[in-house]
Amino acid sequence: MKISKEFLNGFLIFIGIGLYFLLMEFAGLSNLFYLRFFNILFVFYGADRTLKSNFAEGKLLISENAISALFTALIGVFLSIVGLIAYSYLQGGDEFVQRLSKTLLFGGNPSIMTYSISLLFEGIVSAVIVTFILMLSWDNRYVSNKNHN
Repeated sequence: MKISKEFLNGFLIFIGIGLYFLLMEFAGLSNLFYLRFFNILFVFYGADRTLKSNFAEGKLLISENAISALFTALIGVFLSIVGLIAYSYLQGGDEFVQRLSKTLLFGGNPSIMTYSISLLFEGIVSAVIVTFILMLSWDNRYVSNKNHN
């Protein structure tokens, strides 16, 4: 069974984000919320890798490649959220999320699921933005009808 490049690169996004957050946790830097924004680099890497592969295979339609890149990013985001949920339960459940929530966007006492669903929405938006940015940067390499009347 052949694994799709979208899933493979989405899995690489998940591994990259997971290792990055574990490294931050073990280094005692997880309380520095601005370091969490660098996870977007892993999403860029995985989606760009999918686009490079598509281009090498001769897939030049911008719509197909946009869907492929978005799918890659969304797989990475979804797997990362599932990993966060599992890790949160292993680290003490809602108490672990309470510690995280003090340094991020939440007030009050969010549960693991509230926290994860909020991050899922944030991740989906990030995936869409990354896809648009990559498609704009790859625009001159793809076939489109914008210059044809």
